[in-house]
Amino acid sequence: MVTPTAAFVPGIDLARTLYEEGVRPILRAALPGLRYAAARVGAGSEVLGFDTVRSADHDWGPRLELFLAAEDAERHGGRIRELLAHRLPKQVLGWPTHFRSSGDPLDPVGHMEPTRGPVDHRVTVHDVGGWLAARLGPCVAGWGDEGPEVGDWLALPQQRLAEVTGGAVFRDDLGDLTAVRRRLAWYPDQVWRYLLACQWQRISQEEAFVGRCAEVGDDLGSAVVAARLVRELMRLTLLTERRYAPYGKWLGSAFARSRAAELLAPSLHGALTAADHPSRERHLCEAYETAGRIHNATGLTDAVDPTRRPYHSRPFLVLHAERFARALMETVTDPRLRSLPLTGGVDQWADSTDLLGRPDAIRAATDAIARP
Repeated sequence: MVTPTAAFVPGIDLARTLYEEGVRPILRAALPGLRYAAARVGAGSEVLGFDTVRSADHDWGPRLELFLAAEDAERHGGRIRELLAHRLPKQVLGWPTHFRSSGDPLDPVGHMEPTRGPVDHRVTVHDVGGWLAARLGPCVAGWGDEGPEVGDWLALPQQRLAEVTGGAVFRDDLGDLTAVRRRLAWYPDQVWRYLLACQWQRISQEEAFVGRCAEVGDDLGSAVVAARLVRELMRLTLLTERRYAPYGKWLGSAFARSRAAELLAPSLHGALTAADHPSRERHLCEAYETAGRIHNATGLTDAVDPTRRPYHSRPFLVLHAERFARALMETVTDPRLRSLPLTGGVDQWADSTDLLGRPDAIRAATDAIARP
């Protein structure tokens, strides 16, 4: 890791300073009248607001995305890169603007490093449509003024939506970037209700397994199922609060910032650290009941009794979370959504990073699941 000459600052602040003190004056002098957007969006812990000094060990530092009209990006992109390579300041707030490549194609990351020569910077030039297609898939080309259709929404990983709508925009002459961020800020109401129903359904599928595993002497299996349910409750909380859930590394950090974290965290911690099934079940039921009360407070459905109850004739206490799924589906009026199984969006049935990075494969799989 590079040793900075100044204290750590959030990457978004670093990007803003890079733009204001470096990129903007260079573009104003060399290409007066150029219309563009400048932002720090896309991949990176700083876009989600979770970066720390540890982030500086790779692919973190003074970074910026510039968005031009497609013809301007084609015409000026190379020149802008060269201009910045020779004119950018060598550091911003004590952090180098030069990035050394690892030289390893299997490890294509950049590491900040001081330089006396041209700066191998991380200011990239795009057009909005091309950048979105690379991140979200070719379906972007078919979006009209209404934005994504139902199938598109279900095939968009929440992590990618968080990357597109997070971060900060420092300038937007064209308005395209701001418009698409506003369009993707959250799911349409009907899609949201459907996804909430699917999330409650996921919880219902494994509620009783915590007790059943323990009953046959599989305490490790019981603990694993409890951990899975904790994860699903955290994702439910973010979905209820209209926040895109990031991928695994940052899920706990995002949950900790939710409004409901103070209410739910003690029970979730208790379920994870419990040494036996009765304690595990008690903490999970407390969390279920809290989540149920939070749902009722949204007014999305008629109130659903949030109290724990036996799992049919077996000696396990559960919420029977499918009751919340049914209540939500009663409010879904969109014919396409009503015809779908309760599998939900891609992140509700898949969490492979390699899959979620392939928009074409995700869409094919999503369409196959939705096929009658």
